[in-house]
Amino acid sequence: MIEPFQSWLTRSAPVAAAQTAGRAVVALESTIIAHGMPYPENVRTAREVEAVIRGLGAEPATIAVIGGRIRIGLSDQELELLGRSGQAAKVSRRDLPAVLASGALGATTVAGTMICAALAGIEVFVTGGIGGVHRGAELSFDISADLQELAKTSVAVVCAGAKSILDLALTLEYLETQGVPVLSCGQDNFAAFYTRDSGLRADYRLDDPAQQARFIRTKWDLGLAGGVVLSTPVPEAAAMPRGEIDAITQRALAEAKEQGITGKALTPFLLARIEALTGGRSLATNIALVKHNAEVGARLALAMAAGRRGLPP
Repeated sequence: MIEPFQSWLTRSAPVAAAQTAGRAVVALESTIIAHGMPYPENVRTAREVEAVIRGLGAEPATIAVIGGRIRIGLSDQELELLGRSGQAAKVSRRDLPAVLASGALGATTVAGTMICAALAGIEVFVTGGIGGVHRGAELSFDISADLQELAKTSVAVVCAGAKSILDLALTLEYLETQGVPVLSCGQDNFAAFYTRDSGLRADYRLDDPAQQARFIRTKWDLGLAGGVVLSTPVPEAAAMPRGEIDAITQRALAEAKEQGITGKALTPFLLARIEALTGGRSLATNIALVKHNAEVGARLALAMAAGRRGLPP
């Protein structure tokens, strides 16, 4: 029996072939293309990230909503459409039915991509940084839907920690409450997006992809549904000084408050202001960390695929 949700999915030919052959597939979000970077850097970065994953032997599957379908794997023309449009809706859990039913163009967030990846049978997803608890959430209740999705959807999310515009301590506290394991690769501490070290410990450090895959598979084999966060720091040469980025973030947050910017518009505004205030250096850091995450994610996906086939990773 074909599950009803399959009628909403369209896999690209390379993704379909990879899955049929049991090869490693890595999901990629599209909000970073439509809302996270300016054109043409967004499209160029998307293509370069896909090339990194292919170069390591896995198949990239960038996910978006186009023409009333969940597209699992995009063509060059579809990447260009997302990068140039300026009209793509941000698609999280609550938005997915509306954007699909209307036939509108949609770019999937971390939460939205996790849902679509799980529907498509993809276990590993690479992003830049996850969402989390916003600063001042004790008053605004502004908490990213990414965290609840991590609590319920069984996909491993490879990231450079959480975006440093957030309250990272409360983000980790929320993940602990929801039973979401936070792994770290390359250091003991949770990464902080533009900077390597948040000063906060991850739950477990696992540097080897085979160990990471074994941890994740054990969790799911036990029936413990939900995601796993795998944090890996931005390469040192591309990292920004923590004091500098904290000061700039505070300034951007103050500007957002003055202008009454909240909700879905807040993160894109903050990222754009930080890019402007750093003279573009934050964008270069963002690109570097996404490419590095793609390397870590591809190796994890290869280990996960090898484990499914009963082969040594």
